[in-house]
Amino acid sequence: MMTKQSFLASQQDLLLLIARVLLVILFLVAGVPKLLHFSGTVAYMGSVGAPLPAIAAAIAVFMEVPAVIALLVGFWTRPLALLLAIYTIGSALIGHPFWTMTGAEQANNAIHFYKNLAIAGGFLALCAAGPGRFSIDRG
Repeated sequence: MMTKQSFLASQQDLLLLIARVLLVILFLVAGVPKLLHFSGTVAYMGSVGAPLPAIAAAIAVFMEVPAVIALLVGFWTRPLALLLAIYTIGSALIGHPFWTMTGAEQANNAIHFYKNLAIAGGFLALCAAGPGRFSIDRG
């Protein structure tokens, strides 16, 4: 008889690896262009009202490239997952302020805002669970 605790327990390490991969894809896809076109990233940060656009751009690049690569390989997983959850919520607040918009723009940004919150939830779950066996942290 299978208990609640045993459901997929033998696959936990694989599932945590898949979770890390799926969580970081978006950040790498968005972060690498930010790194390669840093001056454009600074300009974008200024256009959305981010405080200190150059510093905000540097933080974005750091969080979306080296931090997620470290998370991907399972290095400093728990603290980085927590930091990425906070970063993702901050990105939602700065990048998708749907409450200041109307119509289709508001609806589109609301979806992105709530997706960011869901991603932050995934990071918090990873923070709680740890990286699993297939990682540098191993646990």
